Amino acid sequence: MTKKIVNGEILDLTSDEENKLQNRKDTFAISDYDFAINDLREKRNILLSATDFYALQDVNMTQDMTNYRQALRDLPDGLSTVEDVKAKEFPTKPGE
Repeated sequence: MTKKIVNGEILDLTSDEENKLQNRKDTFAISDYDFAINDLREKRNILLSATDFYALQDVNMTQDMTNYRQALRDLPDGLSTVEDVKAKEFPTKPGE
């Protein structure tokens, strides 16, 4: 099942959302891989933006947070199939 992020929480799409998503994919003839990797990047970008304030000059970022942010940036590396993308797990945010 496809996931979405709502207020920082990863949730399953409803059946109506799944249908709309499939219609969108069909309309734009996006390959399954392109769609999957773009979805992964969108979720990754949301998680990265939630920790951007740690990168400000007046905030001391822990090594764990630095590693987490780097792991998020590295998520799409080496993914070449839809199965690779769907099997990829997001890193755990430090302190959670």
